[in-house]
Amino acid sequence: MEENRTARIRAADAERERVASAVQTAGSEGRLTLEEVEERLTHVYAAKFTDELAELTADLPRPAPPRPGFPLTRAALRRHPALRLHLAVVVAIAVVIVVRWAVLGAGFFWPAFPIFWLAVSLFVHARVRSFRERPGTAVPY
Repeated sequence: MEENRTARIRAADAERERVASAVQTAGSEGRLTLEEVEERLTHVYAAKFTDELAELTADLPRPAPPRPGFPLTRAALRRHPALRLHLAVVVAIAVVIVVRWAVLGAGFFWPAFPIFWLAVSLFVHARVRSFRERPGTAVPY
């Protein structure tokens, strides 16, 4: 291969689909005409290298980065066994203190305070886990 030529990276199917989705979104927003969408989609699926894909979306606005959602979801619990363990400990302690409150017959529901702080610790743990798994540098197209 030639030494003076810059290395080009081959495009994967997932990258083509991402660019095709961006082109279709721009068309549905009215940024591109139907003919432009069809032409660009033809070029997207014919592209062999990532720089060709970048050219097809260079004049389109970049999508806003996704906002972080609620950190404690079922998907997060499936991904992180430490969160599952933390949740199990919080539930176990909450059950023990509520049962103790019920058995002792205290009038004021004092377990609300420790349960609140246990829940806060769980949400903070989930939030820290969600920040740690941020993806690396975004692909420019």
